[in-house]
Amino acid sequence: MTAVPNNSIELVTILGTGPAGLTAAIYAARANLRPLCIEGEQPGGQLTITSDVENFPGFPEPVMGPVLMDNFRRQAERFGTRIIQGIVKKADLSKRPFVLEFADGQSIKTRSLIIATGASAKWIGIPSERTLRGKGVSACATCDGFFFRNLDVAVVGGGDTALEEANFLTRFAKTVTIIHRRDKFRASKAMQEKVQKNSKIRFVWDSAVQEILGEHAVTGVRLLNLKTNETQDLALHGVFVAIGHEPNTGPFREQLKSTESGYLITEPDSTRTNIPGVFAAGDVADHVYRQAVTAAGRGCMAAIDAEHFLEDES
Repeated sequence: MTAVPNNSIELVTILGTGPAGLTAAIYAARANLRPLCIEGEQPGGQLTITSDVENFPGFPEPVMGPVLMDNFRRQAERFGTRIIQGIVKKADLSKRPFVLEFADGQSIKTRSLIIATGASAKWIGIPSERTLRGKGVSACATCDGFFFRNLDVAVVGGGDTALEEANFLTRFAKTVTIIHRRDKFRASKAMQEKVQKNSKIRFVWDSAVQEILGEHAVTGVRLLNLKTNETQDLALHGVFVAIGHEPNTGPFREQLKSTESGYLITEPDSTRTNIPGVFAAGDVADHVYRQAVTAAGRGCMAAIDAEHFLEDES
């Protein structure tokens, strides 16, 4: 971890350097709050593993995800944001100033906290998935779909995300097979109708991925039929896992109100959590939209909410 600041108490500390965290940093810095931004395991958030971003306002032409996030970062730093690296392992939110403890044993104190730690893709949890990640196994169709032009791929999952990924992949792939554990989808009817009308999309029901085949690259999957216990091998070049996301809220779940899935709960039309002085923005509190532009908007709100909170107590 980069050395923490001296023993002074921070006005506002922001956890995360994705669109929500860095937008919060921009607004907090412009409000002279001298924000300290903590960069976690994935600097820049999920956009740093995204190739072309085509739906962020202000960019009529596609922009590379890493380029966009570098712009965010440089803008935040231009206004005086301090960015250090660290993994928060424990947080004491029972009294103020709040105390954040890091994996290397260092700690900081802060008068307000903006949690923008995002969410991480869930994985199937089999060894071959981990071994072949980046070699044909992916959790981001928009990031990696281009590399599977005219090839056969599969999407694992049955919700809106899985079906959206499958439909997107048909722009590049020869065929897309959706593999689902059940005999019907959980996705919206509109999304189901969309994939069912797409001639490139095929379906395998009541099946789970038992193993991803291949040594140096994906060559197929071994499927287990959950009703008959029979297995079958399906030849493929890519496997896209789309079974949901896990919010990165581990250190806070016992202190902050959250959903059963772990997403932080904020007050209506606000980023305030159940603990005064603690705010949440971006995918860490959003399981519906999960877009860069909405995360950035909530980051802006969180900085303004933190500014008002600090003004009211001064």
